[in-house]
Amino acid sequence: MKTISLALSLLAFITISAQEKTATKEKMTHTTSLNSTKLLRHVVLFKFKEETSNDDITKIEAAFQELPKKIKEIFGYEWGLNNSPENLNKGFTHCFFLTFKSEADREKYLPHPDHKAFGALLTPHLEDVLVVDYWTN
Repeated sequence: MKTISLALSLLAFITISAQEKTATKEKMTHTTSLNSTKLLRHVVLFKFKEETSNDDITKIEAAFQELPKKIKEIFGYEWGLNNSPENLNKGFTHCFFLTFKSEADREKYLPHPDHKAFGALLTPHLEDVLVVDYWTN
């Protein structure tokens, strides 16, 4: 009976070990395929006018955050506030980071009515903007 129990335990260990190796291999393959796909990044930095209120800035942040829900071509979105200790931001406080799968998707985004409406909300409060687009490597 001990021999059968030991054999079953060994078989279970081998099966679980093989399943873990297969799952790890599949995960690595998936990660590799994602890494080999180039994506178009659209980085936007805002410098607000000194007189822009915190309430107006909050409304602008919220409006930008709504764009991915309204414009299907936006593949990824994130944003944040500058917190660099280097003090080299030249007054730019907000960074928005959009991802597109193609230049065609970006071309649909730029003139999109919801993007234009966001621009109309933003422009009166904007002292400067910096935009950099690049393909991931």
